Amino acid sequence: MNITFLGTSSGIPTLTRNVSSLALKLSQKAEVWLFDCGEGTQHQLMKSNIKSSQIKKIFITHMHGDHIYGLPGLLATLGLSGNSKGIEIYGPANLKNFTLSALKNSYCKLSFPLYFFEVENHAFKNKVLFEDDFIEVTCASLKHRLPAYGFRVSEKDKPGRFNIEKAKEFKIPQGPIYSKLQSGQVVQLEDGRIFNGKDFCGKPRKGESFVYCTDTIFSDSAVNLSKDVDLLVHESTFSAKDEEMAYEKLHSTTIMAAKTALLSNAKKLVLTHLSPRYTPKSSITPIDLLKEAQKIFPNTFLAKDFLTTNIK
Repeated sequence: MNITFLGTSSGIPTLTRNVSSLALKLSQKAEVWLFDCGEGTQHQLMKSNIKSSQIKKIFITHMHGDHIYGLPGLLATLGLSGNSKGIEIYGPANLKNFTLSALKNSYCKLSFPLYFFEVENHAFKNKVLFEDDFIEVTCASLKHRLPAYGFRVSEKDKPGRFNIEKAKEFKIPQGPIYSKLQSGQVVQLEDGRIFNGKDFCGKPRKGESFVYCTDTIFSDSAVNLSKDVDLLVHESTFSAKDEEMAYEKLHSTTIMAAKTALLSNAKKLVLTHLSPRYTPKSSITPIDLLKEAQKIFPNTFLAKDFLTTNIK
């Protein structure tokens, strides 16, 4: 799996950073999942290597405009292209009313269905939000000025690597049978021989995991959601020097984000949702924010628009 940042600014767009949005590209199927959809996200998609036609799920953290204003426009464009067969949208309960109202009052009729899923109950009861044969998605309540939720995407363990040479030694015909053996199935050949796929695969490979936390001040729930995660994307709106403002607005500082990564035993941290007050020409620059976090959690990186990075 890999992620592409489509917007990394907090509150308002800047010349170099759009407002919040992130695309997750799955490894086991040709799907893209979008996390937040701030104003202008569809423009960012067109400038990226992400195919909007592959978007199947959209996860919204909360109802602030810099995270949702781009959603109606994106859906309308997808409707005009005619490529989508349906999109699942996960978020707060009032997200459905906002989205459908915007589409209705702009006289937009989509050519595909929308499926809305409310996350409150799943976060409160620690229930799985989505699950299939390959992936599990969970969520947790964060601490912000209005209800906000973090999301975790965890791949299930993958089969071990397939030993092609061993299969050739047994003169097993190449093709679909190899796929069945690689997935651990028991197959019977036309000559009557029976083989167990587990005998041709190495040890199972641990699946990858990704957590997206914004907007929030430091919270234990974010730490618990991020336990042992491979990649934590966490908001870092403020510098440590502006901690008082962070508590006032219920956003995280660099130190809070780094502390979350450290306490959760995350493997890698990427800071996003930076306040527009920090520019390369200001007294505190984005590089200064990165250095603050790295003092506590060295394996920290700074997000920028169109940055693509692997989960591991």
